[in-house]
Amino acid sequence: MIGVIAAALLGATTWTFLEYVIHRWMGHDRRFRRSPFGVEHIRHHAEGDYFAPTWKKLAFAAAVTVVLCIPAIAIAGAPVGGAYIAGLMLCYGVYEVLHRRNHTHAASGPYGRWRRRHHFHHHFVDGRTNHGVTSPLWDHVFGTYQQPAVIEVPRRLVMRWLLDPATGDVRAEHARGFSLGKAVAARAPR
Repeated sequence: MIGVIAAALLGATTWTFLEYVIHRWMGHDRRFRRSPFGVEHIRHHAEGDYFAPTWKKLAFAAAVTVVLCIPAIAIAGAPVGGAYIAGLMLCYGVYEVLHRRNHTHAASGPYGRWRRRHHFHHHFVDGRTNHGVTSPLWDHVFGTYQQPAVIEVPRRLVMRWLLDPATGDVRAEHARGFSLGKAVAARAPR
């Protein structure tokens, strides 16, 4: 039982590493900009509320599961190998939900507030930093973590949850961490 739990935790940790690697290099390294992920990622930065279609994400998850399942089970046996894959894919699913919620819903709780500021610093301040969406672990390891200050959000990319509908400005509860910038042309992520 301990082996199965450890394998699931190792799978979850592996996802945090893959999240960082995929985002940093496939999304922001110019050599990979024309890859399927790179194209989707550039569009996400340019449009803000754009997310790749769910079928693409499910196809990715299925392909990763197929590719990794056989070696994981061959190396560790069915229960432990299966637990590793389950931990990995569960965390991928959690990542997808949390990333979308960063853009679509106001934060609830300290982790949600941290996650949005960390992620939107990446989007609007410096695309070379804060590649981990759910964890800063690998940003610290690879030296790409940057503490967010006040994040200036371009008006054309502002998240609905950030705006006060009565004033058209940043809601009072978010004003310490966010401000609205001028309307500027989109730029590709760095």
